[in-house]
Amino acid sequence: MLTKRVTVTVHASDPLSRAGLISHLRHQPTVDVIPDQDDVCRESPAVAVMLAERIDEPTTAELRRLLRGRDQRVVLVARELREPDLLAVVEYGVRAIIWRHQATEQKLLSAVHSAARGEGELPPDLVSRLLNQVGRLQRATTAGGAAGGPAPLFGMAPREVDVLKLLAEGLDTRQISEKLAYSERTVKNILHALMTRLQLTNRAHAVAYALREGYI
Repeated sequence: MLTKRVTVTVHASDPLSRAGLISHLRHQPTVDVIPDQDDVCRESPAVAVMLAERIDEPTTAELRRLLRGRDQRVVLVARELREPDLLAVVEYGVRAIIWRHQATEQKLLSAVHSAARGEGELPPDLVSRLLNQVGRLQRATTAGGAAGGPAPLFGMAPREVDVLKLLAEGLDTRQISEKLAYSERTVKNILHALMTRLQLTNRAHAVAYALREGYI
């Protein structure tokens, strides 16, 4: 059990949904619900509870804002999560996830306490999906290692960035292989491993992802 009260901020794009989350938490004796402020006191555990219908660009930006440069833990209340979304929110640092239709007062309080202790909490079906997805990524990473060195589980390796930079300049596989002194097969393997690992649909999608994430 926690020996300190947990400082909680609540975030949702819909004011009514935010009010509903606050009503679930504000009367709990172990929780202090406060406005989202940069000068929040950090003497007690700080947890942000965020409601999201889906993981889109605004949601991703808000998650990054909440976690950037802060010793803060995030509890995500979600209506739906695709497998790539699940990996993304885990990578960003979300500590606990609750399905919106299961977000009772007790489940919210349990998730907030788990996050405040630095522990994770996921619904059983998400645990299975996450393990399956990580297993696929690890296999893709191993396969990518044959294409010129180990690849990261998340993000992009330098050799992948080099290939995508040239791809963004309009070079084809042969021209990229000549520029980087790789075989054409190696270039194809690098791209295939990258797109499999990051769930990218084609080369244009890979270039767009690299641009959006600031790799190129």
